[in-house]
Amino acid sequence: MISEEVLNKIKPGAKVKVYEGKTPFEGIIISRKHGSESGATFAVRAIVAGVGVEKVYPVHSPSIIKVTIVSSPKKVSRSKLYFIRNISSARIRQKLGMSL
Repeated sequence: MISEEVLNKIKPGAKVKVYEGKTPFEGIIISRKHGSESGATFAVRAIVAGVGVEKVYPVHSPSIIKVTIVSSPKKVSRSKLYFIRNISSARIRQKLGMSL
């Protein structure tokens, strides 16, 4: 279960590590939907072995052990960062002002 403190910090543009099992999935949050309702989700995108991978996690999933916020941008211009799918990692660093 994710704590309320971490839930408030899960925002588009934040770099997170999601622990479901032994290995964490680390990436950038590109969207968060439905607030904190029972069907709320957040999508995380990462580059794994040169291929873009996205995972959508339910906020209230019992399989999520822990979520840690690695870094958070100061300001993001949009609530859904789907444009990240089409740009290179160097441009992502420039747009979000963070290191990947």
